Amino acid sequence: MVKLEELVQYAKTNGFIYQGSEIYGGLANTWDYGPLGSLLKNNIKSAWIAKFQKETKENVLLDSSILLNTDVWKASGHLGNFSDPLTECRSCNQRFRADNLIEQFDKTNADGWSNEKMYQYILSNKIPCPSCGAHDFLPIRSFNMMFQTYQGVVMDSANQIYLRPETAQGIFINFKNILRTSRKKIPFGVCQVGKSFRNEITPGNFVFRTREFEQMELEFFCKPGTEKKWFNYWREKMVSFLTSLGIKNENLSLYDHPKEALSHYSNATTDIHFKFPWGFDELWGIASRTDFDLKAHQTQSKESMEYLDPETNERYIPYVVEPSVGVERLVLSFLLNGLEMEKLDSGEDRQVLHIHPRLAPYKVAVLPLVKKEHANYANDLYLELAKTFDCIYDETQNIGKRYRRQDSIGTYLCITVDHQTLIDDTVTVRNRDSMEQIRAHVGDLKRIIEETMIF
Repeated sequence: MVKLEELVQYAKTNGFIYQGSEIYGGLANTWDYGPLGSLLKNNIKSAWIAKFQKETKENVLLDSSILLNTDVWKASGHLGNFSDPLTECRSCNQRFRADNLIEQFDKTNADGWSNEKMYQYILSNKIPCPSCGAHDFLPIRSFNMMFQTYQGVVMDSANQIYLRPETAQGIFINFKNILRTSRKKIPFGVCQVGKSFRNEITPGNFVFRTREFEQMELEFFCKPGTEKKWFNYWREKMVSFLTSLGIKNENLSLYDHPKEALSHYSNATTDIHFKFPWGFDELWGIASRTDFDLKAHQTQSKESMEYLDPETNERYIPYVVEPSVGVERLVLSFLLNGLEMEKLDSGEDRQVLHIHPRLAPYKVAVLPLVKKEHANYANDLYLELAKTFDCIYDETQNIGKRYRRQDSIGTYLCITVDHQTLIDDTVTVRNRDSMEQIRAHVGDLKRIIEETMIF
């Protein structure tokens, strides 16, 4: 696996990810997704929607607003409890998450510990400051991570609202609307892809932890007592999704949260960890949230969240199973999983991004062998294929260099128009991974490309 700093340079050089506001010196922990990065993100979201919504008859889509009534966050507990344990080094004034300091020091998982317990652990073990090495931290205090903003023309507390820290609550408050309009019956799920914002204390590791990010969340509503069955079902679906798109098994591990470390609303939580350059870390999480959220909104809003079973006439508040993943972490994982420097039999080095064709920014590159002779035909072919697939057209430099350029950005197939094409409408189709070439008729190209997209 490549080093993180190598991936950062690769991502910038090839147009995947740029530093945000770079011409003005940048803005800490903000990132812009370039031409290839934008396509990759869209392909990941499209693949997730395909597997978790389109191919699952129980699930529907939602796109809820980023700005929600402040009472939503009171009900969910975010206003009072959505906080990180913050401590500060007295010597250098750098701030850190206390639980991260402990985990980095001796791998101890401090999830669920009180601030006082973490502080005493840091003192008794003389954990050093990562910046200056001192052993002098201020007492830990809770730091709310929600971004505040104002709605209206007057900036006073009456108009204070928040950017959503997760997409899930937009699903919960629309539970009855979706139930009524979609005519779904329990069990059913609601999928959502959207921006979330968290004022993280210690963002970092490139795009692994950022203050602005996209989530893909499923809230699956089920009858109480069946949640463990659905928890296991969706956990297996998550792993299958990753491996079917090429994530290597050796880069994945599962971490089941022990009972004492579970969130107060959860009766089961599992994290899928990916092997990042700094070690295994959380990629995707699934939690059985019981009926906490719907009950909380029922209490705050005074609106009933009960479900009436049309077959048994039983009334109950559904339990919820929630798989939740960040798009940016998937982008990082797929790049790290696939980027390699290969040594060819010729002794030449080849940089190649082994990424599933479904996710590849470009599925196909259309290349005229000789620009003067083959460009017109190649351009017409490109325009036809581009109606269906993400394609790129390249006519600069010799054909070998163009192949290498497409290998390095993950383009799965290169289609070369040459002299024979003008005679019988056949082209050379080159495979990125094997570098093998076959001859195919242009009428078969759509079928050939579509077959590579299955996952």
